Amino acid sequence: MEQSLKSKARKGPDMRVNIAGVELVSPVIAASGTFGYGVEFEEIVSLERIGAFVTKGLSKEPMAGHPAPRIIETASGMMNAIGLQNMGVKAFVEQKMPRLRQIPGAVVIANIFGFTIHDCLEVINVLNDAPGIAMYELNASCPNTSHGGMVFGTDPKLLDELVFRTERVSTRPLIVKLSPNVTSISQMAKVAQDSGAQALSLVNTFLSMAIDIETRKPRIANVTAGLSGPAIKPIAVRMVYEAAKVVKIPILGMGGILRAEDAVEFMLAGASAVQVGTASYADPRAVENIAAGLKRWCASNDVAEVKKLTGGIVLH
Repeated sequence: MEQSLKSKARKGPDMRVNIAGVELVSPVIAASGTFGYGVEFEEIVSLERIGAFVTKGLSKEPMAGHPAPRIIETASGMMNAIGLQNMGVKAFVEQKMPRLRQIPGAVVIANIFGFTIHDCLEVINVLNDAPGIAMYELNASCPNTSHGGMVFGTDPKLLDELVFRTERVSTRPLIVKLSPNVTSISQMAKVAQDSGAQALSLVNTFLSMAIDIETRKPRIANVTAGLSGPAIKPIAVRMVYEAAKVVKIPILGMGGILRAEDAVEFMLAGASAVQVGTASYADPRAVENIAAGLKRWCASNDVAEVKKLTGGIVLH
């Protein structure tokens, strides 16, 4: 018995979490759009030491994205309007997945999007035939051009249809990434769950704008952009907390995570795992460092199983 306790102490806290039936060695995940296609980071980050990584958004056809300037630094964060630049789903499967399948411990979550529901279905159908992918993350914050520029993630009926139809054709667990630019994140989270989502990612970036007062022109060529980084963290934590109160599926929290303590905060609010995005721009090894820091934090605070942090907020 004493030997068993010593063995557990040496091993340290259990950092495993389960997301929609997929076991991850850590709850810390690299967010979409900040980690390339994963291959680019294999010599910098030990992929087996992080929970998973989410690919850049994959579309039916390649996209060049928006013109520059499309990234600027802001107080406590950054704004970006990359425009979902990507190589297209078929090129990803042919050029990136063969190498990703060879990397031990690499858990690949494919981020998918489309301007119509049919586009999303086509992307999923291509990915369904590609081995080596653990889950899909459906970006429900993209403009739906057939509905006058509406965003799926801000319209309950559109979100319901999008999730219902994509989940029906998905051969892998479907995570739905929600837009924070809504009146009630709880409502949208419940809609996504009831329509078939097996997990939720929140929050995506906040719609923002910056103006150069000398030229009087927008600082971003696209005029508006997505705000991310530490500036949005308190709002993101609140949204995770509100969503966790109404859904039973796992939540992947994100928004301004720079250190292990930030990850703990999201998990206490109700997240089962977290995603690290903007921090990777300043430090390419941020995801791995935060994963290691979270393990140390758990050991120092007598947390034997990291999953026990989820929803552990004390209100009274």
